[in-house]
Amino acid sequence: MKRLRCLAAACLLALALPAAAAKNDWVARSNDYAKPALKALADAAPELASSLGLPGYDGGVLDLKANNAERFRSALAAAKTQLEKRRAGEKDARLQQDLDIMIAAMQQQIESSQINEKYLLPYVDVGQTTFQGLFALLQDDVPAKRRAAALTRLKRYAGLESGYEPLTELAKQRYNEQAGKPGLLGPVKAQVERALASTPQYVKGLRDLYAKYKIKGADKALDALEAQLKDYDEWQRSTVLPNAREDFRLPAELYADNLRNVGLDIPPEALIQKARLSYAEIRNEMQTIASQIAAQRQLPDNDYRAVIKHLKQEQIPADQVESTYHEVIGKLEDVIRKERIVTLPKRPMLMRVASAAETAAQPAPHMDPPPLIGNKGERGTFVLTAGNVAGDAAERYDDFSHKGSTWTLTAHEGRPGHELQFTAMVERGVSLARTVFAFNSVNVEGWALYAEAEAKPYEPLEGQLFALQARLQRAARAILDPMLNLGQISKERAHQVLTDEVGLSNAMATQEVDRYTFRAPGQATSYFYGYTRLMELRAKTEIALGAKFDRLAFNDFVIGQGLLPPDLLEKAVEEEFIPARRK
Repeated sequence: MKRLRCLAAACLLALALPAAAAKNDWVARSNDYAKPALKALADAAPELASSLGLPGYDGGVLDLKANNAERFRSALAAAKTQLEKRRAGEKDARLQQDLDIMIAAMQQQIESSQINEKYLLPYVDVGQTTFQGLFALLQDDVPAKRRAAALTRLKRYAGLESGYEPLTELAKQRYNEQAGKPGLLGPVKAQVERALASTPQYVKGLRDLYAKYKIKGADKALDALEAQLKDYDEWQRSTVLPNAREDFRLPAELYADNLRNVGLDIPPEALIQKARLSYAEIRNEMQTIASQIAAQRQLPDNDYRAVIKHLKQEQIPADQVESTYHEVIGKLEDVIRKERIVTLPKRPMLMRVASAAETAAQPAPHMDPPPLIGNKGERGTFVLTAGNVAGDAAERYDDFSHKGSTWTLTAHEGRPGHELQFTAMVERGVSLARTVFAFNSVNVEGWALYAEAEAKPYEPLEGQLFALQARLQRAARAILDPMLNLGQISKERAHQVLTDEVGLSNAMATQEVDRYTFRAPGQATSYFYGYTRLMELRAKTEIALGAKFDRLAFNDFVIGQGLLPPDLLEKAVEEEFIPARRK
C-alpha cells in the first residue's frame, strides 16, 4: 500500500507538466503515451489524485473491495501492454527511452504487489487513512467548491452511500480472508499500538476540520465513522494485536523489493560497506570543525558531540523563526549567485511559519509543494517550525530549532534543494516519464543532499558542523536500516548510535528507528545512496572535462533532467552534457 501511494503520488505530481512541456512535440507525445498508466494509478489511489488537483477524484476513496490487488495488477498490466505496443512502432530515440522507463515502472509495481501479497497480511491503519484522505480536502488552499466533496468522501468511508461499505469493515474482510494462510506476516506490534493510540487524535482532528470549514450535514457521518473506528480498534486489540510480531525484520525478498522501489541497485551489504567509510570520514571532518568552534567560543570540551550539544542550546524563539530564516535564505542566495552554483529564479522563495498543530505533527521545516494540477502560477512554500517542545524531555525535538541547523535545512528544503527541484519540473517542461515514472527516493533526495554539500563550504562554521551532522545521519541510516533488517544489530544499539554518536535527540532517534523497522523499511537508505551517486557523477564529469567543466552548467543540466535515476542521468551527462562542453 505504501509503495502504491508513493508511486501514485509521484505520477500525479507531474500531471501539470504537459502545459509547460507542450513546447516540445516529443514531450507532448510522450505525455500522451503516459495517460493510461496514470489513470490506472489514480483509480487505485483517488485520495492522492484529488489532493494534487486531478479532476474527478475528489469524492473517491481507496478501493479495499475483494480482489483489489488483482484489479490493480490487471490495470497495470493493461497499461503496460499499451505502452509496449507504442514502443514497437516508435522510431524516436527519446520516446523509446521514455516508453522503456514507463514499461519498467509498470512491471516493478506488478512485481511489488505480488511480493507483498506473498509475505504480508493486508493490514490497514484505517484511522490514519481516513484522516489523511479527508484532511487533503479540508485545507485553506483548497477551493471551497472542492472542500464540499469532503462530505461525499466521508460518507463513502462510513459506508453511508449506496454501493459503499464502511472502510473499517472492508479492512477487516481483507485481513480475515488471508489470516488463515500459513507464513503470512502480520504488522509489527509497535505499529498497531501506534495506530490505536492515534485514533482519538484523528477523530478530534476530523471534527475540528468539518467545524472549521462549516461542512453542513457531516455530523451523522462523523458519528458513524467515530463508532466504526472505535469498533475497529476493539477488533485490532482482539484479533490483530495478539498476532502482531515483535520481530520487525522482513523476508529477504521483501526487503530487497523495498530497496529497489526507492532506487537502490546494490545489495544491502555493499551499501553498508560504502556507508561505513563515509561515516568514519564525516566524523573526522566534524571533529576538525568542532575543534575550531570550541577554540573560538572557548568551550571546555572540543569533542564534536559536546560542541553539538552546546550549540543546540541556541534555540530560536518562536517569534524570531521567520526573520532568522529570511536572513539565512538571503545569505544563501547571495552565495549561490556569487559562486555560480545553480541558476536562481528572479522571484523570491515563499515562506510561512507552521501552526502549533503542524509543528506537533511534523517538527522539522519542510517544503510544501504547490498545486501541481491546473497550476495557475502558485508556488511551493518553505514551511518553518520552531521544533516540538510539547511533552516531557524524552518527547522533545531539539534537532531543527537551533541556529546552526538553519543553513543546511534551508539548502535541503529550499534553495538550491527541493524548492528548485520541483520548480524545475513545473516550469521547464520535462516528460512525465522522466519526472514521474523514473521517480524514486534516490534521485529526489540525492539532489537535496547534493545541494547541502554545494552550500556547505560557504556557511559559517556552526552551519558547516550541522551540515556534516545531517550527512552523518544519512550515512548512519544506510548502515543501521539494513543492519536492523538483516538482524545484525539490535534496536537498542541502533538508537544509541543515533543519540550518542550522531547527536540526535532521543525523540528523533526513536522516530528514526521506527522508520527503519516498520514505518518505511529501506527508504531511509536512499538519501545516502542518491548523494553518493550524484557526487561520483560530478567527479567523473570534472575529470572528463578538466578546465571546460562549469559548475553552473552542470547543475542546471542535472536539475533540468527531471527525476532520472542515477544510471539514466549518467547516460544523459555522458551523451549530451560532456560532448556539448567539449566543443
